[in-house]
Amino acid sequence: MTEKLLQYLWNFKVFKHFDFKDIEGNSVEILNSGTWNTDAGPDFLAAKIKINNIIFAGNIELHVKSSDWIFHNHSQNPNYQNIILHAVFQDDIEVDELKNKNIPTLELKSYIDENVLWKYDKLVSGNQFIPCENILKSTQIPINFHEENIFKKLEEKSSEFEKNLEQFKNNFEAVLFHSLAYSFGLKVNAFVFKQIAESIDFSVINKIRQNETQLEALLFGISGWLENPEEEPMKIWKREFDFIKAKFNISDLKFRPKFLRLRPPNFPTVRLSQLANLYHQHQNLFSKIIHVKNTDELFEIFKNVKASEYWDNHYNFGKISKAKQPKFLSKEFIDLLILNTILPLKYTYHKYHNEEITDEVLSFYQNIAAEKNSIIDDWKKLGLKCKTALESQSLIYHFKNSCEEKNCLNCSIGFKLLKESSHV
Repeated sequence: MTEKLLQYLWNFKVFKHFDFKDIEGNSVEILNSGTWNTDAGPDFLAAKIKINNIIFAGNIELHVKSSDWIFHNHSQNPNYQNIILHAVFQDDIEVDELKNKNIPTLELKSYIDENVLWKYDKLVSGNQFIPCENILKSTQIPINFHEENIFKKLEEKSSEFEKNLEQFKNNFEAVLFHSLAYSFGLKVNAFVFKQIAESIDFSVINKIRQNETQLEALLFGISGWLENPEEEPMKIWKREFDFIKAKFNISDLKFRPKFLRLRPPNFPTVRLSQLANLYHQHQNLFSKIIHVKNTDELFEIFKNVKASEYWDNHYNFGKISKAKQPKFLSKEFIDLLILNTILPLKYTYHKYHNEEITDEVLSFYQNIAAEKNSIIDDWKKLGLKCKTALESQSLIYHFKNSCEEKNCLNCSIGFKLLKESSHV
């Protein structure tokens, strides 16, 4: 038993019955179990109980053992002067201070189903993929589980965007550029790409975007790749970068993207060239993506984006590739851009002005195929269906925020499992 679990059981009233009696044998009727307090002070605030036909209003403190009242230094603490009930799992000692104030102690051990404790121990003690995999059935996934996870994720991402918007003076186009750069960098270069994007005033991007060579040169130059040009295309990019750097007073800082652990199509050279082409093709990109109504319209925006001609037979500077082919964005990569940047920013923009945005955003998720990765594979092994991005994004988010942390007490699946009374 832990104090957190005890608080959880109290908050959600997970007891065999409620015919409570305190350690003196008095009946204790819980009229209001109180509001769970996650800050400093008593565990449950503004509670009401009835003992011997007298109603008491105040706070309730929970402990694993009665002696924890002393060990936690609650005696004489002014925050604990309005306690009306001391609820404990095990009453191991008499606390003089509470007895002298006629504050009842309620021992909960006999009111808690041992199966609940068995399940909780089963959840947190194993080393399996998710804590509950040995007792989970697909039928125990709560209704709207995926939708709730998606909106939790969207709200977290929205909070990040709102901070960025405040930093960049509510410029949605600039924030979109920074976020797309982050997504183009994938895991290996995400932060470096975002640093590159944020190091450039977005007004510069707007002024040179009609000249794709200049836009590409700017990104390559800031990446530190044009310092010793050998081939003619590199010399052209170098000349354009020097011009832009002087004209717009570009910083001398260099950000060095990584190539290690990347497949050639994901090399930063190719991805930055594709990012330049995207902004060359589409003026007012934010305005375009914010008004699209379905995934087909979004795909149209990205489907013709490709790296410049030099990269048809290159993956890195000066190294000719045997295979020659245009390097367009793949369907899978476009889906990632939509999921990681477009939909969260679309949600952020509309959530205060468009009451129907939640249904619209969910429709986007339902019309994008599920991602393929090891996390999704493991969920599927447990019998869960995962055909759309609504399901895959939900399961990935839930795994990272609940399962990896063994945060079963804040998990809707864990809640259902603990509420059920019989062994599974």
